[in-house]
Amino acid sequence: MTHLLDRPAWNALATVHSAFAEGTPRAKRYAPSIVPFAAMQDDTSESIAAITVLPLASENMALVEAGPIPALPGFETIIDATLVQMLADKPFERIEDPRIVKLGEEDAADMLALATLTKPGPFTLKAQSLGTFWGISIDGRLVAMGGQRMRQPGFAELSGLCVHPDCQGKGLGKLMLRFVAGEISAGGETVYLHAYKHNEGAVGLYRSLGFAIRSDMNFRVVKRKD
Repeated sequence: MTHLLDRPAWNALATVHSAFAEGTPRAKRYAPSIVPFAAMQDDTSESIAAITVLPLASENMALVEAGPIPALPGFETIIDATLVQMLADKPFERIEDPRIVKLGEEDAADMLALATLTKPGPFTLKAQSLGTFWGISIDGRLVAMGGQRMRQPGFAELSGLCVHPDCQGKGLGKLMLRFVAGEISAGGETVYLHAYKHNEGAVGLYRSLGFAIRSDMNFRVVKRKD
């Protein structure tokens, strides 16, 4: 694997997000209170041994790589799935919409509640630590949001995109995607995102909005066995 995004978590933690990295030169992770992603430098036995000592018994660890993910001794698999990693075909234009506002720490609980309801992927109260999030509220209730997660030199991941079930089908998801992608592009970075491969509706939507599949990605969530 040679592309920066083949090992997105490792190449984020080893570069742009090095300030968030916990671990060693062979295995690193984000603080689980921020996001559960962890990664190894490579698939050697030394790196496998290094990553197995990072989480506590109560903590899940999420791994995402283009290549096969090696088995971790002493861990059970909670989720094992295939994602697609999609890159923007070209920079997105920056757009404005008076309904979209920057979210802050005071919105964290509402953001977590929306993410828990809609399940866009791993999300925590401290998700905003990695990048800016924006949202739309209706009658005081947060109904749509999107933001930024992992970063590598020249790349930024669009993440946390979700819409409350009561407000789906009204174009809010497309609007939030275009807005966040435009903000990332304005900063000179290439936008990318991940989606479950079996979610053909989402993948088709992202294609229609200007994304192309770069690679299939293996995604696994593990936890230490009792």
